[in-house]
Amino acid sequence: MDEATLTQQQYYIATKSAPTDDRARVLKYGSMFAVFDRLGDITHDGLGEQGIYYEGTRYLSDMTLRLWNERPLLLSSTIEANNFQFTADLANLDVSRGESVVIHRGTLHLLRSRFLWQNVAYEELAFVNYGMEPLYVPFSIFFAADFADIFEVRGMSRDNRGRHLDDETSRNTIVLAYEGLDNVIRKMRIECNPAPDQIAGSEMRFELELKPKQARSFHFRMECEDGGVSQSDAPSQSFSYPQARSRAFTEMSAAAEAFPRIHSSNSRFNDWMIRSVADVQMMTIGNREQNYPYAGVPWFSTVFGRDGIITAMETLWIAPSIARGVLQFLAETQATEVDEPREAEPGKILHELRRGEMANLGEIPFARYYGSVDATPLFVMLAGNYYERTGDKKLIEQLWPNILAALRWMDDYGDVDGDGFVEYAPHGSKGLIQQGWKDSNDSVFHADGSLAVPPIALCEVQGYVYAAKVAAAHLSSELGDERTCTELESQASTLRQQFEDAFWCEDLGVYALALDGKKHKQRGICRVRTSNAGHSLFTGIASPERARKTAYSLLEADFFSGWGIRTLASRETRYNPLSYHNGSIWPHDNALIASGFGRYGFRNLAGKIMLALLDVSSMMDLHRLPELFCGLERRAGEGPTLYPVACSPQAWAAAAPFLLIQACLGLRIEGLHNRVVFERPCLPEGIPQLSIRGLRVGSASVDLFFERQADNVRVQVLEKQGEVDVIATL
Repeated sequence: MDEATLTQQQYYIATKSAPTDDRARVLKYGSMFAVFDRLGDITHDGLGEQGIYYEGTRYLSDMTLRLWNERPLLLSSTIEANNFQFTADLANLDVSRGESVVIHRGTLHLLRSRFLWQNVAYEELAFVNYGMEPLYVPFSIFFAADFADIFEVRGMSRDNRGRHLDDETSRNTIVLAYEGLDNVIRKMRIECNPAPDQIAGSEMRFELELKPKQARSFHFRMECEDGGVSQSDAPSQSFSYPQARSRAFTEMSAAAEAFPRIHSSNSRFNDWMIRSVADVQMMTIGNREQNYPYAGVPWFSTVFGRDGIITAMETLWIAPSIARGVLQFLAETQATEVDEPREAEPGKILHELRRGEMANLGEIPFARYYGSVDATPLFVMLAGNYYERTGDKKLIEQLWPNILAALRWMDDYGDVDGDGFVEYAPHGSKGLIQQGWKDSNDSVFHADGSLAVPPIALCEVQGYVYAAKVAAAHLSSELGDERTCTELESQASTLRQQFEDAFWCEDLGVYALALDGKKHKQRGICRVRTSNAGHSLFTGIASPERARKTAYSLLEADFFSGWGIRTLASRETRYNPLSYHNGSIWPHDNALIASGFGRYGFRNLAGKIMLALLDVSSMMDLHRLPELFCGLERRAGEGPTLYPVACSPQAWAAAAPFLLIQACLGLRIEGLHNRVVFERPCLPEGIPQLSIRGLRVGSASVDLFFERQADNVRVQVLEKQGEVDVIATL
């Protein structure tokens, strides 16, 4: 495979036009999500990603509200802190007749509200006339549906598409429909109560009369239907707006109870926590895969193996139910046979799951795709971590055949050339070329910038395999299989020594990015300074002395921008702070590295990363950490530079602060013994006090308070319910 082929960006997200500074609003419930502007309209502005989506298809591509044939004046808009509802305060512009203004700006107030629930977007338009005279208000809403596959929205072109069916209308309903090449009929059903005065094509028109101070409301119900081929997230029922709102809010509130309440003396930190909890919940609630967080909106709102596992690891100490859901679903979908187009091999863990038209037809390979080298060892790691956190032996017994299959995959299929390292080489013609978490085609290269040639053994993947075998050894011992335990411990020890010998670069102060496969058994080393090396601390494969050198290297100026650790050091050949993986900053990457710092006792360094990302959060709209942002140097008085097509929210970015807290506090929960341990806890200077209330350990719960005092942190138990021990070492 030549370099021209390698650098072709098959699944690049096209930038059709420059995005505006006015960031889009996002709602999500289950397989449905909506992206729209701050007025609540769906337009073609920015990147062209706005719409209402369901099961990988954009069902509504245009929804424009007009008052007196003009777009309303935006006063303000927001998404509630719990992510439940969008609201926009709108008003009329000046309405003129000839040269005279007959209705002054702001006479009419319109409160526009929207939420999603069970495949339906519910909307309320609440009008109030604040004028002194009766008001005649002509308004309209135009709808259009392109039924574009999410990959078409991302920029891929198709030779053929299905056909749009004739619109169906009744007194209060418009039905827009499309028959795909996969023979699925997809419909967007739009109902309004009370009925509009006229429906012309796909536009609803209203003639509203309001007395002074009179209020009137209109309710819309926009339902996505897919012909019954895909099972709905829930049985469709025609709830009124108030009924649906009450039921949806109750469901969301119940889900929120699963999370402990984290509060500090820093108000910015509290805003970050509130949004992060809400984002993790939004990415999880309503999904057909119970307790499985989807990766990110808009491009990755579906199951991803790697993303789900890492999000589960980040949230394990506060919400182990997510880890349980992730483990169960990935075990159910674990590959059992070789299928080269899907990159499937026995024991391999799922990379990605798609349900749109292009996936159904095989135009993209992602209907059920296994092209990641790291999801399989990460799955075993998560199983071990979950058992330590919960003591749930029953689930581990159920998963044990899957864990053994994953271990066999690492040995039989993962080690392509039999040198003891797990590597990858793409098999299918349509899949991913790079199969680690940095999956851009140009993300793995040598110091001179030349691209690595497969098979490629990534630095962090060897750490994941090491940690997986250590975890599986412990689990096998707990299940009474000492022979397997001894064998796995020996394999892990051998891998650790091989890793140290092959990957360490003394002159760079970090582990090499990768070993490439130009010559069988005589690999070239990708001697490049990348954040991948930090994952060796997260997994524990690094020796203590080299872990210390790596940690301090990652905080040098060429890595640490002031906002976080870059994916690639600025002195490297392919460094580009505006790129996806070669110099940008990813919150989840920083959280994993900080966890590694904490593992080796560098909690003050973990605190430095926490404060940097806290500053990022405080500069972001809604205090939401995006998937990534640009790696430009921090400049006084300015915020971080946004990456134009980053998902926001993104599950593993939203979950990052929870792993950062764990790293700083040296927190470990031993579920088998109902024990919470804090090993030399640390709080950074910006967070002198912290409380965690409602932390569950088995059937017990505990409320905790932390206070920084000189070089120590005081740990106080405020209240306990049930049997749970709290141990702190200073």
